[in-house]
Amino acid sequence: MKKVTQFFWWCSGVHQATLAKYPAEHNKYVGIGATIFFTGLFAALSGGYALYFVFSGTAFSVIYALLFGLLWGLAIFNMDRYIVSSIHKNASGFRQFLQATPRILLAVLIGIVIARPLELKVFDKEIREQLRTTYLDRQRSHIDTLNKAFESKYAVELTRVAELKTERDSLEASIKSDRIKLKMEAFGEKTVETSGIVGYGPYAKQRQAELDKQEQYLDTLRSRIGQQEAFIQQRKQFEGLLDERLLTGEQLDSAVNKAGFADRNAALGNLKYNPDGTRNESNYWSIAFIMLLFIFFECLPVFVKLMSARDAYDIDNRDRQLVDIHRSGSERDADIAVIDGIYNDRVKADMEREKSRIWESEAT
Repeated sequence: MKKVTQFFWWCSGVHQATLAKYPAEHNKYVGIGATIFFTGLFAALSGGYALYFVFSGTAFSVIYALLFGLLWGLAIFNMDRYIVSSIHKNASGFRQFLQATPRILLAVLIGIVIARPLELKVFDKEIREQLRTTYLDRQRSHIDTLNKAFESKYAVELTRVAELKTERDSLEASIKSDRIKLKMEAFGEKTVETSGIVGYGPYAKQRQAELDKQEQYLDTLRSRIGQQEAFIQQRKQFEGLLDERLLTGEQLDSAVNKAGFADRNAALGNLKYNPDGTRNESNYWSIAFIMLLFIFFECLPVFVKLMSARDAYDIDNRDRQLVDIHRSGSERDADIAVIDGIYNDRVKADMEREKSRIWESEAT
């Protein structure tokens, strides 16, 4: 336990020799150091998980994730250690708060950065379902865009086919009506358009001839429609429209497994809202509270240091700093005095030599 305690003291950035003299303060700095250590640990897990998706699919994705996670965790740990150790309790409360404000803002930013990848892991199942929906919608949109571009490019041909089909439908209806009238003519039913004479007489033959012409023209229309549709089908094949299909279940699973950090992050953001654009209260507040939890966890060492009263360690640390400053000043004054003395001796020696030279010159 002694080694664990000393390790957490080191994590908190205290001067261990000074803190060892005040047993009442030991537990406080063990708690601060443990908070800093576990914040760095969470940062390592978060960074490694995020980078795993960046390099997913490569042979060394796990190794890259481990290395980056370790480096990221150490960077956050070192930054938190500096933030807490640089807050001096010997200043006034307002001055301490001013000193801590940039560090609190930095801690909030770090908390947000740490929380995001871990949120992706917490909502992994929901994100997968959202990605499936997103990829299907994206594929539908892509196919719709291709179809619109094709319809715009071949508008003349498509319009012609539509006109031919309209004419065909009208002719089929007319032929159907004429067949009924031919049958009524043959059976001698009297109407405005039939003679009422039983048998296959001249009126029936005339109607039959007209019906044959219409059927021949209908065959011609059908042939022309078939040719136009075949041409349009060839153009679709050439433009690649026939190769576009909605993703199957296996293809969707494969795409979701290969989804990168950006897609998963966007899917997590989309979970906050319903398909109609309204806010999904359950998901929205769940994601928000997880982020707030990590932000609070990251700011906790700073808050603990700010809220704690000035203790014996802080006073001793201030006195030790004052002694060090005084010692440094005294050593500086001593060094200046030594340098001045050496310079004065050098000036005196130069003056004596100059006097001797002048006397010797006058003597000669």
